[in-house]
Amino acid sequence: MARNAPNITRRGMLRATAAAGISLVALDAMAGCANGPQNEVASDPVVVDSDSATSVLEGFVEVDNRLEPTNTWTLPLGSVLFPAEGRLRPVLGFGDISGQMCKASVLSLDTGTLTDLLTEPLTTEPNWVIYDVRCSDSVLSWTELNMLTRNWRLYAQRLRDAALEGTAALLWEGDADFEPPAVACAGERVIWQVMPSLLGTKTTEHSFCYLWHLGDEKAVATVESPGRFAIAPTVSSGTVTLAPRVRADEGVYYGITAYDLADDMKTVVDQLVMPKSVRPFHASRIGDDFVFSVEANYGSGGLLGNMGTYVGTGDGPFTSVPLEPLAGACGTTKGTLVVKVRASYFVIDINEMRFSVLLAQDRSLDYGEYPASEGEVSTLVTYTTVKNRETGYPSAVTVRTFDL
Repeated sequence: MARNAPNITRRGMLRATAAAGISLVALDAMAGCANGPQNEVASDPVVVDSDSATSVLEGFVEVDNRLEPTNTWTLPLGSVLFPAEGRLRPVLGFGDISGQMCKASVLSLDTGTLTDLLTEPLTTEPNWVIYDVRCSDSVLSWTELNMLTRNWRLYAQRLRDAALEGTAALLWEGDADFEPPAVACAGERVIWQVMPSLLGTKTTEHSFCYLWHLGDEKAVATVESPGRFAIAPTVSSGTVTLAPRVRADEGVYYGITAYDLADDMKTVVDQLVMPKSVRPFHASRIGDDFVFSVEANYGSGGLLGNMGTYVGTGDGPFTSVPLEPLAGACGTTKGTLVVKVRASYFVIDINEMRFSVLLAQDRSLDYGEYPASEGEVSTLVTYTTVKNRETGYPSAVTVRTFDL
């Protein structure tokens, strides 16, 4: 079968064939960058006691769930959906042909149509697979990985009406010393992080976040972190949220930071610095608040050193869901927040101080449904693997949408 977009443009690519090349290009691009931590005064760490939060479990009233699915679709077994900002969701699915493990597709939230875009990687050498995929309504970005060497390549291509247009652009490539990139798409932008692998030989290298526009001849390095970022980039409310290392001369601090997408991340909209050594699990921006989570109890750092999901800013106060977070939260500026807990969701009305429980689809696996929505949204999208009613074996993936 012929590959989509067989011609790869090398205009606009930041190429590195070895770890040294990646570091050199990134550091040259960072020269004079106002967003680098070396030019940015970080906020003070937020260390507050439990009285600074209203717990949903203790201070809110549970009511009957009134959230019903707007749409329900069935996708092939093995389909994995990812969050996106628009009316398309990127889908990584099982490959259709021998020797290809995965394919990249998009699901339309308007029609429920699943469209295959890449059925095999652009890289024709052996052992390469499509490893990850992200999209907006205007651009598709995907990572290809060599399963033996762990070398990887990041590509992007224009999307129009859920179809690829033009030629693919190679944005970056790296080897096993650097992790495959964490990627997000916003409009015609692709945003990604390049970080040293914990198992490689470059563990002391700095990490960088890059931004590229469709059609541009080069990417721009926007944020430098003296160590690994804590979370993947999250697009929401006209911002992208990252968690670079900050206050590096004082210890291990992560700064949950929202950058303005209108000026390509030149402006910091808000920042919340976590207590010392406390690593956020996920973070995004809904309205004027951060929604972030911590997946472990650290035994220090006050309130934010405890496992749970939090809504608030550096000034507080906070609303908290003191349960183990299993995915990123989403919600609306009208006060609705959706948090995944175990096999169900808490649907929280912050203004009215009440919550309901949204149960998983019948016959779903034990871990329930996972969200393909994060940050500020008007539609909650979930997906789950369901079992065949007669055999009890996993048979398909069910996607549901809910209007918030």
